[in-house]
Amino acid sequence: MPPTAATTPLPEPSPTGKDDAYRSLPVNIEAEKALLGAIFVDHRAYERVSEFLRPSHFAIPEHGRIFEACGKLIEKGQIANPVTLKGFFEADEGLAGIGGPAYLVDLAASAVLIINAAEYGRIVYDLHLKRELIGLGEDVVNRAFAGEVDESATDQIEQAERELYDLASTGQYEGGFRPFTDSVKSAIDMAEAAHRREGGLAGVATGFTDLDKLLGGLHKSDLVVLAGRPSMGKTALATNIAYNAAYDRQKSAGGEDGAVVGFFSLEMSAEQLASRILSEQTEISSDRMRKGELSNDEFTRLVMASQALHKIPVYIDDTPALTVSALRTRARRLKRVHGLDLIVVDYLQLIGTGRHHDSRVQEVSEITRGLKTLAKELNVPVLALSQLSRAVEQRENKRPLLSDLRESGSIEQDADVVMFIFREEYYLERDKPAQRADEADDRFMDRLDKWEQRMDAARGTAEISVAKQRHGPTGNIELMFDGMYTRFGNLDRQHGN
Repeated sequence: MPPTAATTPLPEPSPTGKDDAYRSLPVNIEAEKALLGAIFVDHRAYERVSEFLRPSHFAIPEHGRIFEACGKLIEKGQIANPVTLKGFFEADEGLAGIGGPAYLVDLAASAVLIINAAEYGRIVYDLHLKRELIGLGEDVVNRAFAGEVDESATDQIEQAERELYDLASTGQYEGGFRPFTDSVKSAIDMAEAAHRREGGLAGVATGFTDLDKLLGGLHKSDLVVLAGRPSMGKTALATNIAYNAAYDRQKSAGGEDGAVVGFFSLEMSAEQLASRILSEQTEISSDRMRKGELSNDEFTRLVMASQALHKIPVYIDDTPALTVSALRTRARRLKRVHGLDLIVVDYLQLIGTGRHHDSRVQEVSEITRGLKTLAKELNVPVLALSQLSRAVEQRENKRPLLSDLRESGSIEQDADVVMFIFREEYYLERDKPAQRADEADDRFMDRLDKWEQRMDAARGTAEISVAKQRHGPTGNIELMFDGMYTRFGNLDRQHGN
């Protein structure tokens, strides 16, 4: 049986009557010695623990240095045992305190069977995490007692959650290769679930028929990037998708009423987003709501709509300049408390990293990797909005391309789906023909007629171009757009709107 963590005896009663007796950190020296001895005897023991165990995880620093030396020799194809490590011990004066080269023989005598090596490694690793947890707890207590003026309790809680998450994310020694048979079984299970849906969506519904048909919904663990130039309606479309997903009554994951949506708005306030949703549902201009230009009937309609929206599971965080780590912490907290099915981030370039980078490209790369990691970790789709470069404005054809993404390399690489939003009506309105001084009236009228024809075709429509989809086709779809109510909808081709 492998040894267990050393337990601390109950402390003696304190003469002051308080429980202030000293408690030692959890360690298991015997397990560390047995593991090192097993590595001396059979190098396969090192292979079983090297994936998750590091020199810093040993309670005795000298044990960590021996483990590191063994790793260097083994990775070079050499033998690691008391004989080959003798010179290493003699050259390192810091190891003399534990007995010098003679200590290696003692370690070899402590060897365990190779089949137990991984279990001993997990004991060493688990105790390391507990010591780190104790240290983290002490730091939390000390920061709370310090009473820094510029650090609120909420800031301290978020920092503690972030540090706990970082510790938890390093505490995974499972993983690695999976048998191909297991992967095939998972793929068959996925196909069976899709077959039972009889054409239903595999992911979270966006509420737009053609877009859902092309994407199959927003899939779990996917990073979906929605990009466009300013005034194209990125935030409006993201808000519509968030509302539709939360309101959807046919959610694929269990058939519950509505997907739980976490909306991180780094640009607009929560009140502005709520006003957009109210405007869409009531067909009352958000501008008139803001200015107080509502009739009594309109205000009554607004109140009734707000009562219905109370049941929609959308949670908005409008903290500005949020970092990737803070966003991750808050998303994990939301999932723990309320559940989570979809994350929306508006928008990607406003997220911070909390550290200095040599270039903006490196910073955006870290952000996109963080969002993709978040999607996989929480197993939910992440819809991230992104700005496009000004290069679009310099071309005659202003439809976006993948190369137009700002710092496009990392965004294009990390995203599972890249969608562009384009409204030709926006550009046509700013390109209305004006008669030149030397231009004949009939020629000007001909140009004006052509412009009006293009405007009629583009009015009230938006084009969504799926330029990349990792597990599906690309293509373009059209949506209805009503700028007055910041609302997108399915295009009614039969009636032209």
